[in-house]
Amino acid sequence: MKFTRITVNPQQMGGVPCIRGLRIPVATVVDMVADGMTEGEIHKAFPDLKGEDIREALQYAAEAVRERELPLVSAP
Repeated sequence: MKFTRITVNPQQMGGVPCIRGLRIPVATVVDMVADGMTEGEIHKAFPDLKGEDIREALQYAAEAVRERELPLVSAP
């Protein structure tokens, strides 16, 4: 998948992936969704975001972890 709404600029926000060159990191958006915030609540916090930005942030996060092994706690 090609990401058109995610930008990485070493001169901005330490080079972390952001939404459309804004100073809104992808991780912040993903955290907000994970915390149970609705799209409307996210828009209220960041009026410059569009619904497509939120969806692409989630797709980007999914792709970022797809091929990586993360440490998990074994179930009892």
